[in-house]
Amino acid sequence: MGGAPGLSLIVVLVPVALAWLVLAGRGRRRPAVVGLIGSLALVGLGPLLLPERSGGGPTTTIAAVQGNVPRARNLEEQTRVRNVTENHVKATHQLAEDIRAGKVPRPELVMWPENATDDDPRTDPYLGAQIQQAVEDLGVPILVGAILEGGPDGRPYNAGLIWRPSTDPNPGPGEWYAKRHLVPFGEYIPMRDVLGGLGDLQLIPRDFEPGKDDPVLFRTGPIVLADTICYEVGYDGNVRSTVTPGANLMVIQTNNATYERGISFGQSEQQLDMARIRAVEHNRATVVVSTVGISAVVAPDGSIMSRTGLWEPGVLVETVPLRDGTTLADRVGYWPELAICLIAGYAVLSGVDWPRVRDRLRRRNGSDAGTAATGADEAGQ
Repeated sequence: MGGAPGLSLIVVLVPVALAWLVLAGRGRRRPAVVGLIGSLALVGLGPLLLPERSGGGPTTTIAAVQGNVPRARNLEEQTRVRNVTENHVKATHQLAEDIRAGKVPRPELVMWPENATDDDPRTDPYLGAQIQQAVEDLGVPILVGAILEGGPDGRPYNAGLIWRPSTDPNPGPGEWYAKRHLVPFGEYIPMRDVLGGLGDLQLIPRDFEPGKDDPVLFRTGPIVLADTICYEVGYDGNVRSTVTPGANLMVIQTNNATYERGISFGQSEQQLDMARIRAVEHNRATVVVSTVGISAVVAPDGSIMSRTGLWEPGVLVETVPLRDGTTLADRVGYWPELAICLIAGYAVLSGVDWPRVRDRLRRRNGSDAGTAATGADEAGQ
């Protein structure tokens, strides 16, 4: 019901209540007991609030392509943007060969990760031709993670762009979704006039433009796809606003290649766990597609249907359920989060010893008044 905020509250509340039981005096343990029992009750009742699982309903086959990039790239290698696209094109052509050989079923949609191309393929003839060839080889659309030009003052968009084959009524590049929550000091520099010339921040020559608040749904065959790009998976309202207009499938496009040290410390695993929470929260199958991993297909109950490793090419092909409708978390929206903040604020304020605070203020005011009177007497003499 509370989505990610409610889960976070329980994760914090249980150990805090246990610590209070151990450390508090006997007469002060009742709040801890109440909090612990309430938390455990929510944990027990949680599965009962989830949408009923069913083996029926519509399904579709999708594919996620992880093209991979060289590990420990230097700056010069990172500027070779075509290599990244070529890796994904190569993996996609191999997927097409496997489909023709009958090794895997033909998907309804193929998904590439964030920044699968770091130039605008609509205006770069080489990149556009590479993508079009891959699309024609498959015969189905590809959702391409791309940098698109055209923002105000020359600012680009970090976007997901649908690219359709010539057999489609609307072939070539089509609608696109632009990332709305940009990464500070990565996709834009706050106070650029002051900070833009410091250290490595000089390597970020321009800011990205955030996308509009109106979500974009990608429609192909039975699929109505909601796109979330990388960092946005951490924002409850952002994910919810892409699902509730009618999406029956979710994708999280991400590029973890620039977080090499973070990957070593579990950044990709953390992001995958966040995607699993979102899948349960919204009762949607969710595809995580990354340049270097971890890419995964997550069922609506949060279980992992398949996944790739790190720093390796890979292709996932899965048949997933298409779910519509809204969950309890969708309907209540941000209210649990607001309630948690109000309760936490009340708890902090109720723990303040207000009589002692008032006494201290009186003593301080009295001391200040005495000092002022003494100063006035001395001035009069």
